[in-house]
Amino acid sequence: MERTAQITQIIEKRRPLAEKIEAVEGNLRALSAALQSLEQQRDANVEYVSDPETGARLQDIDFSRMQVSLLAEREAIAKLKARFERPTLNIGVVGRARQGKSRLLQSLTGLTTAEIPDGDRQHCTGVRSTIYHNPNLETHGEVSFYTERSFLEEAIAPYYEQLGLGPKPLTLDDFAQQPLPPLPRNLSGAQSGAKYEHLRRYHTHLHQYRHLLQHPSPRRIAQSEIRQYVAQDTPDGDRIFYNYLAVREVKIVCSFPNANVGQIALVDMPGLGDTGIGDEERLLQTLGEDVDFVLFVRMPKSSGDYWADVDVKLYDTASAALADLPIALWSVMILNRTAPNSPNGDNHKNCQDLAATMAEKHIDVVQCLTVNCADAEAVNRQILDEVLDYLTAHIQRLDREYASTCQERIHQLRQRIQSELEKARGALGNAITSEREFPLFLQLFDTLWDDLTGALEGLLRELAQQRDTEDMDFKKQVNAAIASCRQNPGIPSIADIEIRRDRVGGYPNAYYQYLNEIRAALSKHFLSLDEGLKRAIERLKTQVAQVLREQGRLAPLTDANGSDFLSAMVETIPDSLEKLKLGFQILSEFNLSYRGLIQHRIRDQLDALTPDRSSLKLSQTDVSASEVLANLKTLHAETLYHCETALEELLIEPNQAAFAIVEEFVDRVLRAEGVKTEWQIFLEEVRGEIWENEFAQIGDRTRRKREWLDAVQRIEFANQTESLQFLSDKP
Repeated sequence: MERTAQITQIIEKRRPLAEKIEAVEGNLRALSAALQSLEQQRDANVEYVSDPETGARLQDIDFSRMQVSLLAEREAIAKLKARFERPTLNIGVVGRARQGKSRLLQSLTGLTTAEIPDGDRQHCTGVRSTIYHNPNLETHGEVSFYTERSFLEEAIAPYYEQLGLGPKPLTLDDFAQQPLPPLPRNLSGAQSGAKYEHLRRYHTHLHQYRHLLQHPSPRRIAQSEIRQYVAQDTPDGDRIFYNYLAVREVKIVCSFPNANVGQIALVDMPGLGDTGIGDEERLLQTLGEDVDFVLFVRMPKSSGDYWADVDVKLYDTASAALADLPIALWSVMILNRTAPNSPNGDNHKNCQDLAATMAEKHIDVVQCLTVNCADAEAVNRQILDEVLDYLTAHIQRLDREYASTCQERIHQLRQRIQSELEKARGALGNAITSEREFPLFLQLFDTLWDDLTGALEGLLRELAQQRDTEDMDFKKQVNAAIASCRQNPGIPSIADIEIRRDRVGGYPNAYYQYLNEIRAALSKHFLSLDEGLKRAIERLKTQVAQVLREQGRLAPLTDANGSDFLSAMVETIPDSLEKLKLGFQILSEFNLSYRGLIQHRIRDQLDALTPDRSSLKLSQTDVSASEVLANLKTLHAETLYHCETALEELLIEPNQAAFAIVEEFVDRVLRAEGVKTEWQIFLEEVRGEIWENEFAQIGDRTRRKREWLDAVQRIEFANQTESLQFLSDKP
């Protein structure tokens, strides 16, 4: 497989993992929010409980440590997601100013000083640029500007904070109209003074770039305009450009000389070593979030050179950008070789010396390459080809190593959170109970039990008296359906029959078609009975629910009524109380339907309207439309009569079903062995809500404990392995 295809395949394989990481990122946010809510409950309960031991247990739950760890993991996983979401493999170019970074980028991209500024006198590059290879588009740039707010917060405020200049400007007008505060005397050194001059440049030239802060981003620019937005000076070295001060980032699209590079991008950052504030922070952010591989660029001097502290610091700074993946695995050192006839002289010997002494300074990289950065052919052959070959061979392993480190750390965090949750689950202990209150509960329970059993048994006796009588509401629904059948029989007129005869080729064919249509129309009318049956059962459930809410005193547990009340109770009763919960489930799930109770009995009466089973046939000869009509009317009337008769036999079914299901319910919740004990366990847990006046203080304690345990349970659910897993065990 050629390299371009390999790189495309690598990028495609990253995307599904990015989606999984995004889901875990959302779960971490939810977990953090749930822990914050639990911490607020903890603080409230510490103030509430009077037991010192309970207060100590609550205080022992280390929410702060969990939140700090969660924040760190969210930041780390955000970097990981950004890496896998990118549509390109990104190679970052890092080095101090005037080391040959721009020359290297020119050789790699085919761009010139018109787009990538270089120079031997001062810093030329003013903003970060990302250069994309795309052979199908003409060279152009896309400029992203600061907004007024982001400009003040990201570009200006750090100077005020680091240099101790007092309150930072809140608006752009404040910054423009007020003179800069003087530099404090205790910061009068050269470095602080140079940083202050940077801020002065922002302030002095604001009128030359301010309009760009209102410009929509990104702004597409022609190739000839690129330097005006990325450089500090003209190709002649004249410092007349100030647009870069308003620019956050520039993307450049062009066709690289090396066509076999695929979906890659080069990230160029301003050379470090300038005295602008925020350079190192931006380097860390870029390397951590936007770069897959780093090219360190260092140009040894032609006479005497060594690895200075600034070189080691630069390496350490870059290394800190991604702690989860050692930079030694994703970087190379480029020693910029200068020719004997160059202004810098021949530095070949010093290139050899620096290469030989890298290990002494603990500058560890994949490889050290000595190349003339101005030699495009050498750069593409010795640097780009080497790096891309390394990436295609190793990037998937590096990705997995990086992801595995993040996943393992999240797994360890999940275990620490679970340990804290175990402490939280038992933190309240028995602080909400009192032995003196239990006798009162038993007295109240006995009264409730007598009231509840009396009311349910009374309802059952009432239903027993009605079970052999017709359900009047259902009877009205049946009569309405029969009337609808008579009013809308679907029987055609003589004219309709004759038209149908001509269309289908004879009276027999028309007759058979009409039989099917009339049968379908007739059966459709009876579908309305479903609503009548449902209303009957809902009335029954409402009766039972009323007893449970009033005599059973369960109304405080839910505002729902009827079937909704029963469903709510099924959710409220713990699974451990199997017998009690089963009774509520049986009644809650019970329903009568037309299809289950009536439909098959109606269908038995429709045979006369089915062509193959109808006993009333047309004459063999001299068939007429009148005969067809007469037969259809006869069959419709007979069938409707049989349906009506069958339905009359079912009019007592709803009452019989009502008695049967309530008797089953009473058996399950009152008469079954051990169910009274389950009632007692359940009501003891919610006694503060059931008997609010009698247990006013206990009700508050019960509510607090329930809310606490519910919150702990929600966090345990969010803290499950499945919710925080984005990497499978198989590579």
